[in-house]
Amino acid sequence: MPDKAWKKRERDVAHYFNGKRTPLSGGNGKVTRADVIHDDLFIECKLRAKHTAVSLWDDTAKLAKDEGKTPVIALCEKNRPGFWIMVHSDDLKKIKDEDLKKISDIE
Repeated sequence: MPDKAWKKRERDVAHYFNGKRTPLSGGNGKVTRADVIHDDLFIECKLRAKHTAVSLWDDTAKLAKDEGKTPVIALCEKNRPGFWIMVHSDDLKKIKDEDLKKISDIE
């Protein structure tokens, strides 16, 4: 019997981050309450038919593509310092590699 869709997504995310899907994740997990077992990250996966932040990302991605740029969303809340960064998994390595290249160019 194939995995349920949410279990497959948890496995996909775990693989992306070199982690392992937590069996019985959430309150029943024996190792962590996260969806993915990882040494440094607490990873929570949410599979929904639609996320409003993803709809915002879709609109931003169209604009970024017209300019030949990588879309990044910064989510901010009033009276809370800092911000949350949203980037598609396909673009994350590209952004990291670009930053590392800039650092090595400076040195």
